[in-house]
Amino acid sequence: MTDLKRRVGVFAALADPTRLRIVDLLTLGDLSSSEIELLLELRSNLVAHHLRVLERAGIVSRTRSESDKRRSYISLRPEVFDTLTPGSVEVPERVVFVCTANSARSQLAEAIWRESSPIPAASAGVQPGSRVNPGAVEVAARHGLHIDGRRSPQHIDTVLADHDLVITVCDSAHEQLPGLDDLHWSIPDPAPIGTAEAFDNAFALITRRIRALSLRLMNGASS
Repeated sequence: MTDLKRRVGVFAALADPTRLRIVDLLTLGDLSSSEIELLLELRSNLVAHHLRVLERAGIVSRTRSESDKRRSYISLRPEVFDTLTPGSVEVPERVVFVCTANSARSQLAEAIWRESSPIPAASAGVQPGSRVNPGAVEVAARHGLHIDGRRSPQHIDTVLADHDLVITVCDSAHEQLPGLDDLHWSIPDPAPIGTAEAFDNAFALITRRIRALSLRLMNGASS
């Protein structure tokens, strides 16, 4: 069975509310079939059916009681849930974040990435602005990060190299680079609003995306 098929089987088994309730109970401890019947107020034949489905999906296992050999206990196999996430991503030599002007979102992404991953990072724009947006510098500082506000925004053509993982962090850049970016994150531009809250929201969205991707890349590096 392929990893994808196995994951599909697990998710299909958990799609039933009763089976999910059984799994919830088993996260706390092992139970016999009769104990599950009492706790969920279900008939024995229904419990038996749901347990068979969970067993076939590899989510639970049974062990015979050491005392009453007629009784079995159902145990959750927690390692199943450790492997439900999507597979790892090939580790790039560098990550390059791209937005339109390279003045806010891509600058923030580069700064956040540098604090989150040992993989090198850079940023660029498809139409570089004249300066880094002060709002980006300020929100980075509020979160203990540094963006050099004196650094001139860079054009993508002067930054990209072979084997870069290119991530566009604005819709305009993504649409101007059809097929040239590897990933696209649709992050709203905080600059038109210009408030601290708008920049904080952009920072939070980028941070969440970076944490998820850097974890996948770490898994890829260790596999």
